[in-house]
Formats: sequence, structure tokens, C-alpha cells
Amino acid sequence: MRLYPPLFRRPLSDRRPALVFFALAVLLVATLGRVAVSQAALPVAVDGQPLPSLAPMLERVVPAVVNINSKTHVRVNNPFTNDPFFRQFFGMQNMPRERVEQSLGSGVIIDAAKGYVLTNNHVIDGADDISATLHDGRTLKAKLIGSDPDTDVAVIQIPAEGLTSLPLADSSQLRVGDFVVALGNPFGVGQTATSGIVSGLNRSGLRGLGIQNFIQTDASINPGNSGGALVNLRGELVGINSAIYSPSGGNVGIGFAIPSNLAGSVMRQLIATGSVRHGSLGVQVQTIDADIARLLGIKDDQRGVAVTEVRDASPAAKAGLQAGDVIVAANGRALLNENDFRNAEGLAAIGSTVEMKLLRDGKPLTVSAHVEAENLATSAGERIDARLTGAIFADMGERARADGKSGVGVTGVAPGSRAAQNGLKVGDIVFGIGNLRINSLADMSRIMGRGLRRVQLVVARGGDTFIVTLQ
Repeated sequence: MRLYPPLFRRPLSDRRPALVFFALAVLLVATLGRVAVSQAALPVAVDGQPLPSLAPMLERVVPAVVNINSKTHVRVNNPFTNDPFFRQFFGMQNMPRERVEQSLGSGVIIDAAKGYVLTNNHVIDGADDISATLHDGRTLKAKLIGSDPDTDVAVIQIPAEGLTSLPLADSSQLRVGDFVVALGNPFGVGQTATSGIVSGLNRSGLRGLGIQNFIQTDASINPGNSGGALVNLRGELVGINSAIYSPSGGNVGIGFAIPSNLAGSVMRQLIATGSVRHGSLGVQVQTIDADIARLLGIKDDQRGVAVTEVRDASPAAKAGLQAGDVIVAANGRALLNENDFRNAEGLAAIGSTVEMKLLRDGKPLTVSAHVEAENLATSAGERIDARLTGAIFADMGERARADGKSGVGVTGVAPGSRAAQNGLKVGDIVFGIGNLRINSLADMSRIMGRGLRRVQLVVARGGDTFIVTLQ
């Protein structure tokens, strides 16, 4: 075997053929490079017409999309830091009693005159401070107008000075294959636009989300895009970017947006009242599986939901629904599971009619029910305990209970109130007092009525569970 030293270490006489070959190779690569570039370059016009570009539309749209930064102060509940003796003895006087969590997202200016911005509930959920950074670099402090966890929609307000807004399109006119553009602030890198098409409509079945009627798109949506705009080629808002399907955490071409019709309806209620009233039929259902099918004496492959409970005097009771009925379709759409039924119920406007196709004792039946607003018990915090002054509590709705959530919801907290100072926030769910579980406002009032001197509330906020000690 003969080993040769590196090319440029050989004597000049041995290097000449190689150098000639090298020079020819360089010339060939350069020539091919010029050819490749000239072939890859797009012409500026075809048949005298300029190539289509999204730039003119984006120039109008981008100023209406904002970056949202929210800060949440979370109390650190450590028994040692809470005890004055331990803090003094171990020199823990200056140990922080809370930590600050930050969240980045996006939002869309809907009303330039009043400064209303549409975003996702999960972008600002539990936040103490919310700010919005505009395309021109201004950062403005925002005020929370209201939020709705069921639809993942929230409205904030910023000072209305020199703002640009987006018009809402009729999302019911969208078709699979329509071109769309997603705008937002992915990964906090700055304002970004990605394009794609509408891949699907009326999507549901995503875990961990409430009322679902999503637009599916392959326009790239990544963390930080939440709350941003999904627009058509006319620059009209067709959806609010909300979620992605991603086994790895990054974009895989399956993104979801809340349709503008649904977001707009929720927005109008939030602006008018600060809260949203969803419709209810007053019925509990369960997805049919093989065991339930056998119990009801129906086919194993029967699709639908079984009625397990009908509330007295509810729309379902007035329509004649009974426990044991099998609902197979609502308003002409087949029901495959509980989520399908909850979507049909939650998307129906209060006062509208839902037509349901049933099976009762194996025989087909059609009934119609008028959707009514769910009537939930509420109470001011001071009526329960003076340490809860400034908070408003309410029973959990049927939809929340169907999702496995129990307890009492915090629907309002006055800034600077005693409840706020104790760390309660809108959207919190109180599901325990000490080691006692609570399922309703009546449970909470009964336990607090015992005159407990030391009260620790077990609270769920987002995906976290923690203790709030009342002072």
C-alpha cells in the first residue's frame, strides 16, 4: 500500500497536474453556480404582470397584531418561610415570598377607537400585569376586560392612540383549501407571518380544551403565536390562533384557530358584561362503549351518547328527554362522544332550538329543546367570610363538571381587596378547605361558617395546585 502526502505538501513537479485539475474544478463549480442562480431566480413579472405578493396585504395587517407579555406573581407557600421564628432564626428574612412567572403570546386589535384587543384566555390566565407591544415599538399597559376559559377567548384593552384594527370576516364562508396567513410572535423572536391553507373545519376532540369548533391550518403556528391572527388574503380576520398538535413541541403542520364568528360573539359578551353565558340543556351524558351498549340493549357498534341524568325543569326535561335515551345526532350532526354533545350545546345560542335524534328502547325519536342560560349559584366573598371580601364565587357549570372539575369558581376579584391581597384571582377553582373536599358553594359556605381561625384554601389555577392561606 502506498500512502501519499497531502496534495499541497508534494513537490511542485508532482503538483502541476493536480493544480490544473483543481483550477478546472473551481471554474466548473463557479460556472454551474452562476447557471443555478440564474435558473433559480424568480422573474419580476410574467407576461408583463407582476408576480403576486402578500406584502401589500401584510403591510396593512401587521400593525394590528401585538405581542403580549403577561406577568403572574405566585405566592411561595413554604411553612418555614411563613413562620416568623424560622425566618429570623435561619436568617430567612429577605427570602422571596413569591415568584414571578412570565408568559408571551400575541393579540389582535379589533377596535382601534376603543383599544380592544382579542387574544387567548391561556395567554393572560391569572396574570397580574399585562402589557402589549405594538409593531411600532410602543409598549402599553393593558387592562383585562374579561375572559372565557370554555372558548379560550379573552379581551384586553390598551390606550387607543394611533392604533390599527382588523375587520372580522364571516368564518362560516371558509372552505377547505382557502389560503390563509398566520401572524404572531412565535418563540418571542418578533412579529412573524407564515402562510398555508385551511386544512379542515369544525375540528374538535383536542384534549384539555373546552368548546371546540376549530379551523385547522398548515400555516406554521408555534409557541408564542397563541392569540395571534389568522387572516384571509383580503387581510380580514378569520380566526384566532390557539393550539397546535405536536408530538415534539414544534410545528408539524397541524395548527388550530378559533373561528372569528365564535371569537367575535364571545368578545361582544365580554365587552358588554365582562363574562360569558353559555347555553345549557340541563342534561348529563356519557359516551357509549361496549358495556353501556350491552346495558341499554343496543348494538355494540352504536355511536352516540347515553343520557345519565336530566335536571328537573331543565330544557331537556321540558323536551321529554329521559335517562337511558341515546342521543345520536344534534342539529343534523352525528354525535360520536360526550365532547361532540358539549360542543353542540355550548355553540348553540341562548334561546335557539337544538333538534336531537334519539333512540329510546331501540326506537328512533326526534325531540327539540330550547337552549337556556345556565343558572349557577353565586355569592359575594364577604357573605362567606370577611377574609374573602372583594371576591365573587360561583358553582361550577355542567360543562366543567363533565370535564371532571369540581369545586367553586372565582368569577371576580376587586383590585386591592382583601381577597386579592390573599392571592385569589379570577379563574381560580377552590376545591378544598384544609383536608376537606368541597364540590359546591353550599359546601364552602357550610365549612367556612364554622368560624375557623386558620383557613387554607386548596386552589387550582391553570395546571397548578397550591394553598392560599387567608389572612
